[in-house]
Amino acid sequence: MNKHDTAVAGLDVPALQRYFERHVPECAGPLRFGLLHGGRSNLTYAVTDGTHRWVLRRPPLGVLTPTAHDMDREYRVVAALGGTGVPVARAVLSCTDPEVTGAPFCVVEFVAGPVLRDGDQAGSLDPADARRAADALIDALVTLHAVDATDAGLGDFGRPDGYLERQLRRWRGQWDRVATRALPDLDALHDRLARVRPPSGAPAIVHGDYRLDNTILVPGDYGRIAAIVDWEMATLGDPLADLGMLLMYWDPACAPVLGARHVPTANPGFPTGDELAARYAARSGRDIQFLPYYQAFACFKLAVIAEGIHARYLAGQTVGTGFEHVGSAVPALLRSGLELLTREDPCTTDLPM
Repeated sequence: MNKHDTAVAGLDVPALQRYFERHVPECAGPLRFGLLHGGRSNLTYAVTDGTHRWVLRRPPLGVLTPTAHDMDREYRVVAALGGTGVPVARAVLSCTDPEVTGAPFCVVEFVAGPVLRDGDQAGSLDPADARRAADALIDALVTLHAVDATDAGLGDFGRPDGYLERQLRRWRGQWDRVATRALPDLDALHDRLARVRPPSGAPAIVHGDYRLDNTILVPGDYGRIAAIVDWEMATLGDPLADLGMLLMYWDPACAPVLGARHVPTANPGFPTGDELAARYAARSGRDIQFLPYYQAFACFKLAVIAEGIHARYLAGQTVGTGFEHVGSAVPALLRSGLELLTREDPCTTDLPM
C-alpha cells in the first residue's frame, strides 16, 4: 500500500478516514488502503492505520445483480459464526449507507495466513500438505453445516423451504440482467435443472461460494483453516449446494474464472472430487446420492456469475487484472452442467415445468 493514499478505485478515502475515526475505537491514525488480490465479485481492500489491520469489502463497480453483493448480510453471518467453531474473521462494522464511500461496505479484522489463489501457489505445496489443505476444506464445511442456525442467531437468515426452486429462479433472472450474448445451452440447462429437482435434505447455513481460495490457512500449517471468507451469498438452504459448488471448482471448466492451473487437481497431492465427496459424506452423515444435480446447478450458477464479470469487463468496470478470459468459461460451464445431467439422471423427482 502507498504511504499516502489519496485515490483508491472504488473508495472515498477521506470519507472512510472520518468514518473509521467515529466508529472503530482502535483506529489510531491515518489510514492506508490497498486493493487485495482475489475478489472477482466484490472488491476487497486491506486497510491499516500503521498498527491495526482490517479488510474492507464493497460491491463491484457498475450495474449490480440484485441481492448478489449484500454487505450487511455478509457482516451478519460472520458476526454470528464467531465462537461456533467455524473459522471466521472477527466482525468489526457494517455500513449500509452508500453515501459514505459510494456503496455499502463491511469491515472485518485482518487474518494473516496463506491463500492458495492460483496454480503457482497451489502447485508449490508438498503433496502431503495439499492433501491436508483439501481435508481441512471439507472438515470446515462439515463444521459449518452442523451449526444450529437458531442457536447462532440466524434462524431468520433465509427460507430453506423451496431453496433450490428460488435459487434457480434467482440465477435465471440474473442472467437476463447481465447477459452479453444468447446461449441456448443456458435455457437447456435451466429447464433440465427445474424439471429434475431433487428433494432437499435437512437445511443448514450455506456459504454459497465455497472454494479453496475463499479460505485463509493457518501460517505454517496447511492442515488448518484460519478463516473462511467471502460470505455475501450465505443463507439457510440445502447444504449439498455448497458441496456441489466446491466440486465444480475442482472441474477444469472453471479454470478461466479462477486462473491457470488453479483447479486444485491440476497440482500434485490434491484429492479427486470423488474423494472429497466421500469424506464429506462420511463426516457429515448426509446422503449425497443426488450430488450430480448439485454439481450441475453449480455450473449453472457460476456461468451466470462469470457472465456478470464478463459484462463488467466489457464495460471497463473491473478493478484488477485477469478478467479478459472469464467470458470463455461460460459456454464450457453450461456444457459441463448438461453433461452431468445427461450422464446419469441424478434424481427420481421429475417435476412439471
